[in-house]
Amino acid sequence: MAEPDTTQPPAPRNILIAAGIALVVASLVLVTTILPAEFGTDPLGTGRLLGLTALSADENPFEEQLEAHRTDYVEFELGPFQSVEYKYTLDLDAPMVFSWIADGEVYFDMHAEPAGLGAEYAESFEQGNADRRMGSFHAPFAGIHGWFWENRGFRTLTVKLYASGYFVDSTVFRDGGDFTRVIDPVID
Repeated sequence: MAEPDTTQPPAPRNILIAAGIALVVASLVLVTTILPAEFGTDPLGTGRLLGLTALSADENPFEEQLEAHRTDYVEFELGPFQSVEYKYTLDLDAPMVFSWIADGEVYFDMHAEPAGLGAEYAESFEQGNADRRMGSFHAPFAGIHGWFWENRGFRTLTVKLYASGYFVDSTVFRDGGDFTRVIDPVID
């Protein structure tokens, strides 16, 4: 087997062929992986097949808010077959994180009412029986958003709610009446 002559530079034709091959390979990598993963553009459909489109950030994850956030803690004692409803006033798409815990199983309904439309337009997001729930919530519309809890057992229970978000105030609905709670912002 003859060894290549390393004293001679490569022929211009060979350099052009190698550059052309590199350009084709780079173009294929760009179209099949980089565009779907980085920019969400998938002209050949390979990004979807390879799961790369999920990596693209289609929108900026930063959400600017005009108001300072508020933090709230409240607890309710529920005797046998008693209930309470607690809702926050939120603007459209305002975020909130929450944790509530009860010292026994309660029936709950996380729901909201659009501003100015009343209870007949309420939308329920989650219902069930549990002793706790944790999560985050983005208001799908401006209005009041929160929980209904009912003790369906024979012993008195306590429900504790911790929430932080861009709510303005809260309203307690209990014993046929309601009252508003002002919640101060974290920063004035």
